[in-house]
Amino acid sequence: MEKIFENSAGIDIGSEKIFISVEGQKKVEVFRTFTSGLLLAVNYLKEYHVSTAALEATGVYWVILYDLLEQAGIEPYLVNPKETKQVPGRKSDIQDCQWIQQLHSYGLLRKSYIPDCKIRVLRTYIRQRGKLIENESRYINRMQKSLILMNIRLHTVISQIHGSSGIKIIQAILSGERDAKTLTQLCHTSILKHKREDVLESLKGTYKEEHLFTLQQAYDAYCFSKGQIEQCDVQIEKALNSITNGKQEPNAINKAKPIRHHKPNIKDLHKKLITATEGKEATLLPGITDYNLMQIVSEVGTDLRQWPSKKHFTSWLKLAPGKNQSGKINKRAKSSQTTKAGQIFREAAQTLLTSKNIALGSFARKLRSRKGPAVAIKATARKLAEMYYLTMTVGIEYVETGILKYEKISLERKFLSLQKQATKLNLKLTDIQAVT
Repeated sequence: MEKIFENSAGIDIGSEKIFISVEGQKKVEVFRTFTSGLLLAVNYLKEYHVSTAALEATGVYWVILYDLLEQAGIEPYLVNPKETKQVPGRKSDIQDCQWIQQLHSYGLLRKSYIPDCKIRVLRTYIRQRGKLIENESRYINRMQKSLILMNIRLHTVISQIHGSSGIKIIQAILSGERDAKTLTQLCHTSILKHKREDVLESLKGTYKEEHLFTLQQAYDAYCFSKGQIEQCDVQIEKALNSITNGKQEPNAINKAKPIRHHKPNIKDLHKKLITATEGKEATLLPGITDYNLMQIVSEVGTDLRQWPSKKHFTSWLKLAPGKNQSGKINKRAKSSQTTKAGQIFREAAQTLLTSKNIALGSFARKLRSRKGPAVAIKATARKLAEMYYLTMTVGIEYVETGILKYEKISLERKFLSLQKQATKLNLKLTDIQAVT
């Protein structure tokens, strides 16, 4: 085999030590994972004029070394550990780095996608924000549990206890208010107009000290998480400003879609995202809001040309069907866990199942009736990802055709299919109205 990468190196990363094998060197060098040790490792690679180094994605240990290699002008190749499997019974850290170096020199390892440094900063803040939102939901559930233990059934009357009315009532309860009528008056007028009596009955509970204590702690934790999310929004805005710095703002920008849940408190978010994507309005796609787009950009960046086609892109997202052929048999294999970016497209596709005027939603519902929701969501997410790829690479603008046009095209395809079947069976299709 012909060598693809000359002057390459293979690195096996552990929690305490890293092992480096350089082409042409029989001895494997070992360095500690302290900062001083990593700097010595980078200098060692530069000493032997290494141009590219392959390293396994081991937890988060690879992150700092990846950054140091980039800064030193050495191209890092982050590879999936599944693709560097060693022969069973012969595995050691030293042999691992030698095997990685050998595979890499012949170009047998695929480079994992790592966005540029500005996108990585944005991704860190957005992922942290997502974790804080998960924590926030846990504290909401704990507040609800504490209320139920006191037989305060507020959650059965109003849509969410962490809304404006629910939080006001919880604050009043924690301040010592026990009168149901007084607590009811804290609700919004729209709730009182239709549900006054139900709210009043739901607030007649049995207040106990231990449950009030757990309610107070859950509420304090909820408020703390809200504050942390706001701090994340400040940092996300700074990261977006860094990405858009130097880019020209588009002359015409369409109106932003409303964000129902977890809306970031960022000024001119829509304008910043469209500027970052150089005027490509991906929010025109069904199910994609500024919040979805911000998450997608943080995972895949703004330049999708590294994926040669939409098929490569959907395959990387784990949204394309896998190929597991053996002889004449196409085997079914369990697909690996979806990527974070793929999960964002899945969540967007799931919202389309309840849409009323979107053609892609009609496609999803038809597929769900035949093959179940899991298949329908994955297939719809794949279509959505393909549209996103074309929008970001070619600049195609999506235009919603509506359900009626989609169903008309679907009926025409069914009719053509029936005509082909009738021709094969030497039959003729006849219009029922013409017969009657």
